[in-house]
Amino acid sequence: MKIFTCGTCKTPVFFSNLTCTCGAPLFYDPDRDVMLNEAQPCQNRQPIACNWKGDGDAGFCRSCQMTQTIPDTFHGDNISLWRVSEQSKRWVLSNLMRWAWFTAKDNGPWPTFKMLAEQTSRGETPVTMGHANGLITINVTEGDPVVREFRRDELDERLRTMTAHFRHEIAHFLFLRLQPQQGFTDSFRALFGDESVDYGAALDRHYQNGAPADFQSRFVTRYASSHPHEDWAETCAHVMYLTDIVDSASAELRHNRRPRSGYDAYKEAKSEKLLDQAFKFGTGLNHIVRSMGMQDIYPFVISPKVKEKLVFAHRHLMTGARKA
Repeated sequence: MKIFTCGTCKTPVFFSNLTCTCGAPLFYDPDRDVMLNEAQPCQNRQPIACNWKGDGDAGFCRSCQMTQTIPDTFHGDNISLWRVSEQSKRWVLSNLMRWAWFTAKDNGPWPTFKMLAEQTSRGETPVTMGHANGLITINVTEGDPVVREFRRDELDERLRTMTAHFRHEIAHFLFLRLQPQQGFTDSFRALFGDESVDYGAALDRHYQNGAPADFQSRFVTRYASSHPHEDWAETCAHVMYLTDIVDSASAELRHNRRPRSGYDAYKEAKSEKLLDQAFKFGTGLNHIVRSMGMQDIYPFVISPKVKEKLVFAHRHLMTGARKA
């Protein structure tokens, strides 16, 4: 994510800021990718600290318009969990808009979201995250860092964050957007396998037997080995992570003069160049956080086969919306 500028005092401001240190209000404009000091506020500015500008008569921003169902806000901490979840959603959507997905010029279908909580005024309700025909279900309970860390350990998922959940589930939706494009399915199957094989049976086998012993040579994560659809979603999510790493580094961090000042990672057409920069930053950042006794920022080993999949996914994420 790049760093923005307050139009009033020219001070650097960050993506989720509601106000500048000078006191000026901030409103994010997703079409221009800038912070404004004057705009119609999103209707959710007060309840969940949404700093995007509102659109249309209803007054909700583009991100909040995609939310079809909100959590039971009458119970406990659900409003704060919803706030954390929507903040992650806005971050991921803004990243994808840099590649022209879900912009005002994108006439293709957009996803909708059900933001559900496990604890409701009627009692405890199980919530399964997932995607089905454009509808994405998110369990906002994992906005609680204690819950999330427990499940990270329980499920042995080294990168389990709210941002990761949105990237993974939106990737499933983007597959539906890309699938009709000429040549996509054949190229996809050559790398990822036949996505039409029984999904339920494949997941049952995965949960019963686990990932193959050599999964790191072919898949970016253990879960990616369960089915071609999950391989695609995990691979796409990693492309989003890696691009964002380089984009964020270009704003505040350099290594051997790379990336250059003003570099736009979302306009980089050379996939391998982008990924190689991201891997170097990931390794460097891992080394830094270990000095603080913290877990790695990017705890993954990328094999040549996985890199080939990442290149494929990057090319389609970068060009897919424009082709559509």
